[in-house]
Amino acid sequence: MEKKTPLYDLHVALGGKIVPFAGYLLPVQYGTGVITEHMTVRTKAGLFDVSHMAEIVLEGPDALANANMLTTVFVEEMIDGQVKYSPMCNEQGGIVDDLMIYRLKADKYLFVVNAANHEKDYEWMKAHIFGDVTLTDISEDVAQIALQGPLSEQILGKLTTAEYIPEKYYSFVEEGKITLQDGRKISAIISKTGYTGEDGYELYCSSADAADLWNTLLEAGKTEGLIPCGLGARDTLRMEAAMPLYGHEMNDEMTPKESGIGFFVKMDKPDFIGKAAIEAKGAPTIKRVGLEITGRGIAREHCEVYVGDEKIGHVSSGTHCPFLGKAVAMAFVPVEYATVGQKVQVDVRGRRIDAEVIKLPFYKKPAKA
Repeated sequence: MEKKTPLYDLHVALGGKIVPFAGYLLPVQYGTGVITEHMTVRTKAGLFDVSHMAEIVLEGPDALANANMLTTVFVEEMIDGQVKYSPMCNEQGGIVDDLMIYRLKADKYLFVVNAANHEKDYEWMKAHIFGDVTLTDISEDVAQIALQGPLSEQILGKLTTAEYIPEKYYSFVEEGKITLQDGRKISAIISKTGYTGEDGYELYCSSADAADLWNTLLEAGKTEGLIPCGLGARDTLRMEAAMPLYGHEMNDEMTPKESGIGFFVKMDKPDFIGKAAIEAKGAPTIKRVGLEITGRGIAREHCEVYVGDEKIGHVSSGTHCPFLGKAVAMAFVPVEYATVGQKVQVDVRGRRIDAEVIKLPFYKKPAKA
């Protein structure tokens, strides 16, 4: 039976179309529709309930050593208030999950993992920790709300002071103070992160404060055009920004290098789980590429990719991107076919449509003046 986030009743009241996702009941869209929600995040700001994500705390004298072994990045280089993205690998070099690491202090880290992998990740971590350390799943006590879009800072600035708004991308303030509509002040982790390709923030608060924080943000953002957004827009936004999604661009069999996130694998680290296997595999023979659909149609997950009569790969994610105004896909093909400009065809329900390999990401937010 699916769970409900602390914001479930508000989604229903706002007209959200509720669907099951990763064990939760969440809005896929509101009455405004996916395209409007997508475009609003690109041009103004949107609000997402991401409370289905899981939060796990690793703490103790050996927390750093454990965090280093569980992830592929240099955790020892992190400072308090810094966030890093990292794959978490198995012994075969495959990806158990991709996650965010928050350094709260030298001996305390917050891991934010995908909802669909919540139990798997927790059990994996528990089975692989060592020394003087504790692992605590705090997911039920924490709600997460994502405020995303170019006007996010302007909206957040109405509810808190500059000292609590992180300036750098992938940084956070652990004890941010936010003033709610009723004048009450709450504490929240305010993180300059997101999954949309836009500037924005992810706010972690007590589950008990989630509904009040959601309503306060929506009210504060009225003049900026802030609207609630669902899973549909979250997916089209991440696709446009070519952000990988576990289960599509990553799985337990593929290494991070094969998945196109090799940048986050630091092979000069002394060790991490899966390092030896990744080394043994050598250079990847497949590559994640971007496809622009030049024919008529939309490529979806599992569609086969062809050059002539030869099947060379498959689509991992595909959609029509509202802001770009075109259909694109991410696909895995042999490295010899991964050159920008390579012409391919995608089999969509038995019909071949033309496509071309293009550079990733499809969309990059404009640089600030």
